[in-house]
Amino acid sequence: MLKEIIFVTVTLVLALVSRASLRKPGSHGFYRFFAWEFMLGIFVLNMHAWYAELGSVHQYIARILLAVSLFLAITGLGLLLQSGNTNTHRNDVPMLEFEKTTKLVTSGIYQYIRHPLYSSLFFLCGSFFFKQPSLTGGLLAVIACGFLIATVRAEEIENTRHFGDQYLQYMNRTKMFIPFIL
Repeated sequence: MLKEIIFVTVTLVLALVSRASLRKPGSHGFYRFFAWEFMLGIFVLNMHAWYAELGSVHQYIARILLAVSLFLAITGLGLLLQSGNTNTHRNDVPMLEFEKTTKLVTSGIYQYIRHPLYSSLFFLCGSFFFKQPSLTGGLLAVIACGFLIATVRAEEIENTRHFGDQYLQYMNRTKMFIPFIL
């Protein structure tokens, strides 16, 4: 019963945060909501195992992935807030407030990857999965990752529309998620 309560409560919060995006299918926030939902599904599925078998290989992997996720999220969000020149009046697509940047951020982690915050979510998804690997968790992770890829594709279209050739040039010199690789 606790799992169901947590799932429904967090879903309601995510729906509230994503309400503008959910009214605009095709926006990056629309796909992101579903990625979050499937990640929440993995978390709820495996939350009983969060502190179980702490010395196991899969728990070590989960902790490493969580640490990488936190590093990417903190670094990426910090740079976006510091250098993105946020303008809350930017109204081209439904966005969260911190996403409404007027300057393309290309320094720090952004000089190597275009999407450290989504990269962070991939690692977080992996962390949730490795807490207690299972076929169900693996299926949820694959679906979540598919929605994250759809999110990024939609966001790149939005960024190209907003930043133009500057973003296209940026895309040519950086990777999406992992420096020098992907």
